[in-house]
Amino acid sequence: MALRVTQSMMSMQLIRNLNTNTMRMNSMQEQMSTGRRINRPSDDAVGITYSLRYRSELDANDQYIKNVDTSRSWLDFNDTMLDQVDQVFLRATDLATQGATGTNSQAALNSIKTEVDELYKQLVNIGNSKLNGKFVFNGQTTDKAPYTEEDAGNETTDPYEVAFEVGAGIKLPVNLTGNEIFGSRTDPDNAFQILKQLSSDLELGNTTGVSAALDKISSRMNTIVSTRAEIGARVNRLEFVENRLKDIGLNIEGLQSKVEDADYSKLMVDSKVNENIYQASLSVGAKIISPTLVDFLR
Repeated sequence: MALRVTQSMMSMQLIRNLNTNTMRMNSMQEQMSTGRRINRPSDDAVGITYSLRYRSELDANDQYIKNVDTSRSWLDFNDTMLDQVDQVFLRATDLATQGATGTNSQAALNSIKTEVDELYKQLVNIGNSKLNGKFVFNGQTTDKAPYTEEDAGNETTDPYEVAFEVGAGIKLPVNLTGNEIFGSRTDPDNAFQILKQLSSDLELGNTTGVSAALDKISSRMNTIVSTRAEIGARVNRLEFVENRLKDIGLNIEGLQSKVEDADYSKLMVDSKVNENIYQASLSVGAKIISPTLVDFLR
């Protein structure tokens, strides 16, 4: 039995075809205006899954890079503070050398003592240094000053590390505890005890004790040098990690671009093809159905 094709059926089919072409052209225009191939989940169900995964990976990678920057700030600050400790002990060495000669009057020794006392106060201030409102030499107890001027040589600082995650499962410690830098209460070269004892020996005119301070100062300065070398090694590792994270970020962005970004060259060609198809549909329709309808669609 033959199927009778009515004028109404041809009109409806033409309208459906025109609507399909119009929707396709609108989609292409949207892609060209946004620069994105996927503007909503329905555009590509599989592609949107990859897109979301890449965005999540990029967010995590960006956070790791921020953590690297924060870690570098901590390490640079620690190194700056250790340089100040070094300067304090260089001056203490000069003063102890002057005081140990045995040719100074007590008035001269008292004058040297006064400067040593100021160095001690400066050392306590360094020990209580803060970065962004956090005490850097008291482990994870960053809200409490580790040292008091009255009894700095007997203080025990928090021993725990402050670490930042700079990769999946990779944490880098960025702090040094006060006891590592200045010494614990039982260390013979405890930085605070050295200056306290030096001050006392100068006040008593004990040149033998003043001379003995030089070896202890040298020992503590050697510890500072080793500690700064450790900081340098961590900074070097951070640079390696940062370069790796940047490479990873570029790779993920490339994958994301392949999934999300529109291909302008292809879109321009396809858009022109669809425009021609649309115009051809109108022309063909004009010969088949009522001109009035076609004119209206134009």
